[in-house]
Amino acid sequence: MFCQQCGQPTHEALHDGRMRPVCSSCGAVTYLDPKLAVAVLIVEDDRVLLGKRADHTREPGKWSFPAGFVERGEVVEAAAIRETLEETGLTVTLGPILSLLSSPGETVALAVYTATSFSGKLAPRDDLVELRWWSLDQLPDLAFDHDSDIINLWQSSSLRLNR
Repeated sequence: MFCQQCGQPTHEALHDGRMRPVCSSCGAVTYLDPKLAVAVLIVEDDRVLLGKRADHTREPGKWSFPAGFVERGEVVEAAAIRETLEETGLTVTLGPILSLLSSPGETVALAVYTATSFSGKLAPRDDLVELRWWSLDQLPDLAFDHDSDIINLWQSSSLRLNR
């Protein structure tokens, strides 16, 4: 890694209680901030919409929610709406945030929203090669451990009861 201040090489050094990249020349410390992603849970008649992940993605061939990264300067909810449209062809109205998920060692924090309504023509695009509605009691091979946690959170939340 190279210094964001002067462009010189960095080395790992203990700073503020953690190993961090420190510039060998000017001493600037680089703080490696997490990346923020969004996912949208779309449920209709106790069936959840999942997409089969493309070959170029993490966990290809497995199923997950429409999701993607928030771009710098983008409103988080706008990113959730954009990613859903890009991957499914659907325009969603978001409900409140269901959860913000993070775990030790993971470089991505995930903001999960539920869709309160949706419209459009369902068509897999971008990182998804197939879309399908799945019964909550017959889910496919999910891409990430947190995917089943998200469904369980929704099932036990007041968001489900208010639908």
